[in-house]
Amino acid sequence: MKQFTAMLSTIDGYVWGIPMLVLIIGTGLLLTVRTGALQFCKLGKALKYMVHNEEGGEGEVSSFAALTTALAATVGTGNIVGVATAICTGGPGALFWMEVAACVGMATKYSEGLLAVKYRVLDENGKALGGPFYYIERGLGPNWKWLAKLFAFFGAAAGILGIGTITQVNSITSAVGRVFDPEGKHIAFSIGDHSYTWTTTIAAIVVTALVALVVIGGIQRISSVASLVVPAMMVLYVTAAVAILVYNYAAIPAAIATIVKSAFGMDAVAGGALGAMIAAMQKGVARGIFSNESGLGSAPIAAAAAQTKEPVRQGLVSMTGTFLDTIVICTMTGLTIVITGSDKVGLEGVDVTIRAFGQGLPWSETFGAILLMICLAVFAFTTTLGWDYYGERCLEYFTNKNMKAVKAYRYLYILAVLIGPFLTLEFVWTFADIFNGLMAFPNLVGLLGLSGVVATETRSYFKRLNAGEIDEGEKFRKKQKNVA
Repeated sequence: MKQFTAMLSTIDGYVWGIPMLVLIIGTGLLLTVRTGALQFCKLGKALKYMVHNEEGGEGEVSSFAALTTALAATVGTGNIVGVATAICTGGPGALFWMEVAACVGMATKYSEGLLAVKYRVLDENGKALGGPFYYIERGLGPNWKWLAKLFAFFGAAAGILGIGTITQVNSITSAVGRVFDPEGKHIAFSIGDHSYTWTTTIAAIVVTALVALVVIGGIQRISSVASLVVPAMMVLYVTAAVAILVYNYAAIPAAIATIVKSAFGMDAVAGGALGAMIAAMQKGVARGIFSNESGLGSAPIAAAAAQTKEPVRQGLVSMTGTFLDTIVICTMTGLTIVITGSDKVGLEGVDVTIRAFGQGLPWSETFGAILLMICLAVFAFTTTLGWDYYGERCLEYFTNKNMKAVKAYRYLYILAVLIGPFLTLEFVWTFADIFNGLMAFPNLVGLLGLSGVVATETRSYFKRLNAGEIDEGEKFRKKQKNVA
């Protein structure tokens, strides 16, 4: 197993090498320029659209439900465990590069949402189907269908073998074990050199059963659960993180200085600055993509189901997902870790963030661990639900709507959730990183090829909006009534 994990680490280094970093950041920068830095200029409007659903339009769920479904798949272990892993392996500077990737990634996420709606298709039952595979094939043309198929294959694999299952349930059971059996005394069974506790085993069975109950219901059931649970858990988590930062406000300037110095290798020994900077970039960008999924191509699959007439509007709504996920939640997580020094005590994974929450306020460490366990469990659970939907849509496209294959995938997905807790942390995260990178590549190529379409659609929308031709709510309807 150690040799296989080492081999995966080598592959991961190639997948997330300099070319991938340049492609991700470069695509985001190009789209930023072509949309007029829309992620900064129109963020307020995007946040307004996020909570005001558009009336009319084809689709299966409201824009807000589509966003929360996407957030269900993004706000999860990446925000809590992924940030900790990035900081521990790439240094505090990894958080800086996560933020940089998120800033340009907002333009990427906007473009994904726009293209998902513009090129989606509706089947005979009115079911909306869309995502990178459709905008690559329909936008770039039939000659690029092979690239769309490649994305669909990697997307289905990422869902069942990486980001959607094993990383999420592994994090849940680790957090539960940290609270209820921190010393790992109550062993249920052993496989080779690894022993597994009753806490891990029971948690795995419970999570698997809950996932099975929801995913069999499809997008409507997933979105209804996500619309209720995700906002509530985000508020709880952010409130706790803000409380920690307020209580330790005096340490924030020093923490920010440490993060910036580490980002550029200024705290490394002589001659190692460049290597430290590259390591921080690699881990920061990789974990940032894992967390907010900008450029990965997953979120537009959910965006395509939104009830909307305007691709640009849904693109703006989609963009807020990256803002909330990384600029808000990941930043708070990273600051709490650096402020409390939890990355320097030899812990890994969820234990790092649990310690930060336990040390950050004058409460018992057990209380902080329980609070984080609840947030992590809910975040990771909803991420698992969202990625089942993504994986199924990818497989549906890849197999030309072979629903028997999709149904088999659903049950294999549930099985992957069950076995996830019994794999090592390093194996889990390395495997997920590889499939994330492989999935991102065809999507980023598609976005580059369709950047002109994004620019044209953006200019057209805001021209019509400024001319009063677009319905933004009650104000527009009153104006139309007066004209009549």
